[in-house]
Amino acid sequence: MPDTLVSAVPRHLFIPDIAMVGAVVDDPDSWIDRTADPDRWWQAVNDDRAIVTQLNDGAVDLADKTGADPAALPTCSCSAPSLVERMLGLLDVERGHKVLEVGTGTGWTAGLLAALGADVVTVEIDAALAAQARADLTSAGLSPTVVVADGAHGYTPAAPYDRVHVTCGVATVPYAWVEQTRPGGVIVAPWTPGWTTGHMVRLTVTADQTASGPILGRCAFMLMRDQRPPMTPLTGEPRETRTCLDPRELAAAGDGLAVAIAGLVPGVSGGGFTNADGTYRLGARQGDSHALVVASPGRPGAEVAQSGPRNLWDEIATAYHRWVAWGRPGKSRFGLSVTPHGTHVWLDRPVHEL
Repeated sequence: MPDTLVSAVPRHLFIPDIAMVGAVVDDPDSWIDRTADPDRWWQAVNDDRAIVTQLNDGAVDLADKTGADPAALPTCSCSAPSLVERMLGLLDVERGHKVLEVGTGTGWTAGLLAALGADVVTVEIDAALAAQARADLTSAGLSPTVVVADGAHGYTPAAPYDRVHVTCGVATVPYAWVEQTRPGGVIVAPWTPGWTTGHMVRLTVTADQTASGPILGRCAFMLMRDQRPPMTPLTGEPRETRTCLDPRELAAAGDGLAVAIAGLVPGVSGGGFTNADGTYRLGARQGDSHALVVASPGRPGAEVAQSGPRNLWDEIATAYHRWVAWGRPGKSRFGLSVTPHGTHVWLDRPVHEL
């Protein structure tokens, strides 16, 4: 892949005049405005950082930045150039390859794929985003096929594909992508199981219509719309106990443990953080089950509060002890497989599913 790949298609053509470069909606410093401050807008476009281009699936007017809901969620962005280059490097696209892109977004990465000489079909569930991307791609002199559809189903009319490029996080990899990829083809996707962080995966499709590959570096992507977990209200009194397993040990263990927990406690989301007073808080959630574990500085163990039908902390602690029994494997020893029966985490070899 040439070093100049991400400069092959001008990024500025795909960035709206008003957008966000920070995470806090009601912070004026999070916003860029090409008319009000063109120098800052251009600096953001040229920086190696993500730029948020949509909030709340388009329900928030970016032009009303001073009145935007502080709780609004980013739902589309133009990824940081270094991350785009890393993903396209993993994809290893050759001229003439047929590529399915899931999540058109701004259209910039579809344009980069087209500039590589690929035959690109890019699928976007949001009709307004698709229309804007199509217009911006035309302005750039590029013409990948832009389809308004649910990317979770792939796009059968143009299958089979040599490559599948996924620009949204997925907790489970839709099997349709495997079915629509030829044997030897590659799927690059941000696997986002919900526990602490996301991870890039590079899956190779085999003749038996399964896919498998390593779990690679960290990444952060917005979840595919139909995989966003519902926010179920918490009910019932929490069950309070104390644990001798310090949750700070989990935080210090690294991504190998994070992947093991994601594989052994599928669907669980959460993570931990340290307050200003030194108290460490770990939260976990899955459906209507919730756990909160609080460790105080200078004191071993932690207080535990669990609610809902499952004792999530107990399940996470069990996963931790299994990971320790395996010899504390790092992330490089784990991989992901996709079959008609679902998405599976494995250790060392695909036959060793967790």
